[in-house]
Amino acid sequence: MIDLFTYTTPNGRKPSILLEELQLPYTVHAINIGQGEQFSPEFVAINPNSKIPAIVDRDHQLAVFESGAILIYLAEKTGKLLPTEAVARAQVMEWLMFQMASVGPMFGQLGHFRNAAPDPIPYAIERYRKETLRLLGVLDRQLADQPYIAGDYSIADIATFPWVAAVKTPYLDISLADFPWVSGWIDAMKARPAVQVGMNILKPAFKSDYGTVAPPQETRQALEMAQKQAA
Repeated sequence: MIDLFTYTTPNGRKPSILLEELQLPYTVHAINIGQGEQFSPEFVAINPNSKIPAIVDRDHQLAVFESGAILIYLAEKTGKLLPTEAVARAQVMEWLMFQMASVGPMFGQLGHFRNAAPDPIPYAIERYRKETLRLLGVLDRQLADQPYIAGDYSIADIATFPWVAAVKTPYLDISLADFPWVSGWIDAMKARPAVQVGMNILKPAFKSDYGTVAPPQETRQALEMAQKQAA
């Protein structure tokens, strides 16, 4: 059983998509980052960096934080969606790192300066908009000759999709007219049942054969238990 501590952000949706793909039983625990719940001592015991998502694998009483590390851990735990052959594994890992180091941070900064900065800063918005467009171009070229980012469907796609899916929303508001291969890949990802369920975590539409949403009291108990185990 996996306890998933998360929220409705692109990073927060990555593990839920993978858990659905792997058909692993899991419990979703809402950590409301708007209310600062990620800074509670109980959550910091799971993730010293006070960021969602984080998981606790009850099979091993192991806490794992950072979304990329969680994806690798779960893929290795099950032997799925991360190749073991050296070349194929390296290709998945490099595109996973591309998402972690570039797509997530740059798209996130664009979203911040467009939506959350106290005052508009045109230079910052344009800087991150241009970088977002450049990164979409990199992905478009990569997807031109293959259905998924590293060839076969993998954790690289799962890591990248929630961020790219935000491109056409008001949060980022970027046209994909110049990125037809990215658009086709988005459609293919959206057609996957596990992606549909995983993207709906903590929403009224969430219905899963593998995951359940914990009530607040159960989340507090899970956090307290994890804190004691980490002490």
